[in-house]
Amino acid sequence: MIEASHLSKSFRLRAGKKDSGSAIRNLLRPRSMIKEAVRDVSFTIGQGEFTGFIGPNGAGKSTTIKMLSGILHPTSGEVRLSGINPHRRRREAARSLGVLFGQRTQLWWDLPLKDSFEVLGAMYSMEETRRIRRVQELDDLLRLGEFMDTPVRKLSLGQRMRGDLAAALLHEPSILILDEPTIGLDASAKRDIRSLLRSVNEELGTTILLTTHDMDDIEQLCSRVLVITEGTLHYDGSLDGLRSRIGMPAQIEATFRTLEQANAAWAHLQGAGADSFGGKQLQERTIIVECSLEQRSFMNILRELETFGELEDARMREAAFEEAVHRLYPDARPAKA
Repeated sequence: MIEASHLSKSFRLRAGKKDSGSAIRNLLRPRSMIKEAVRDVSFTIGQGEFTGFIGPNGAGKSTTIKMLSGILHPTSGEVRLSGINPHRRRREAARSLGVLFGQRTQLWWDLPLKDSFEVLGAMYSMEETRRIRRVQELDDLLRLGEFMDTPVRKLSLGQRMRGDLAAALLHEPSILILDEPTIGLDASAKRDIRSLLRSVNEELGTTILLTTHDMDDIEQLCSRVLVITEGTLHYDGSLDGLRSRIGMPAQIEATFRTLEQANAAWAHLQGAGADSFGGKQLQERTIIVECSLEQRSFMNILRELETFGELEDARMREAAFEEAVHRLYPDARPAKA
């Protein structure tokens, strides 16, 4: 369980005028200002929940994650991980917590992956038999065997992320905090990582908090989502509730086998089907429509269009994450985290 109670974090920043001689004045008589990165954030994540934590750049996500994991001390408020305060009982809390930062690795660059696990096992005071058993379990789950003897610097990004995920899970934590675990990965590697995270949550019962800018990660993995902007928690609820609140507009492109079929479908959309969609375009054999996924599912729209002929191609483009959050809070001017 993750408990955040009235978390706030402020930073003291150096402030000064930028003019001739300002560098010397700032050095002799430095001035500062207080910047609030997170303000009064509270939530509780139950055992076994898979929760997404999203918001625009600079909204306070990373600052909150660092407070939850014990890296940053809150200015006010309290964190508890399985009942333990990570700022007061750091070592004890670390045994129940695994952390993965997508842009940083906890693996040793020049060592084979298996050697990194040995070092990490020693850091967590794991008995050798327990570590060997755990590595085998993670190998079965994450398919590490093919590159276990490969130096980390020679791994692909997808392989390294699997190795980092195994490293975060090595000591059998009950809580896993992930910061952008799919950043920079190609579509295939993202699909693999999502599948692995789903297995970790369902098969091991691990509580997972995921921060990401990729809405596909949220939609495919999370049953609950937290939205933070300007350092304040603005939404805590289901993904369906979030869709309802922001509309989640999507653009659907459907290409028919013949021009006649496309024209027939277009005529339908201009008439009886007009109320179901927003913007509509016809480009030769391709119809482009905009709609809310809360009102109409992608498959239902395709079934409706297929009544007018065979589709050669169909694709859906959801609104970019930043655009969706901007629609929810158009006046938000995020504080830098």
